[in-house]
Amino acid sequence: MKFLMLSKIIATVFFIGYCPVAPGTLASAFAMAFLWIFNPHDTIVLFMLLSSFILGTISSEILAKHLGIKDPSCIVIDEFAGYLTAVIFLPLNLNVLITGFVLFRFFDIVKPPPIRQAERIGGGFGIMIDDFLAGVLSNLLIRVFLLL
Repeated sequence: MKFLMLSKIIATVFFIGYCPVAPGTLASAFAMAFLWIFNPHDTIVLFMLLSSFILGTISSEILAKHLGIKDPSCIVIDEFAGYLTAVIFLPLNLNVLITGFVLFRFFDIVKPPPIRQAERIGGGFGIMIDDFLAGVLSNLLIRVFLLL
């Protein structure tokens, strides 16, 4: 029972996932606000990303099994980690943070290949990996924009 409650806290990003309107967008916005307010060093962002991906994979697996749903909408740790992926190792100025948010949410919702295929993996890893890939694609596009 302790693991279930801890899994709920992690997988829902402190219960943001239970918001009735756009919980994934709110989790991404929460990550963006955290980065804007605290402007952490790249090492801290990397630690947050790795931690949220690993703990998110485990907690999402536990919560999804408990709820009996493949990818419950209350699980938003994937959006949190995906957004961090979208902006990691980039300058954390407002333009990058907002561009990362818009691109990440776009790719997370539209799910172009191979993101759509990755979503089919299932389990906690499947919940996390499609958002990670959406973040990677967003990060690469931001890098291209910064070169222009």
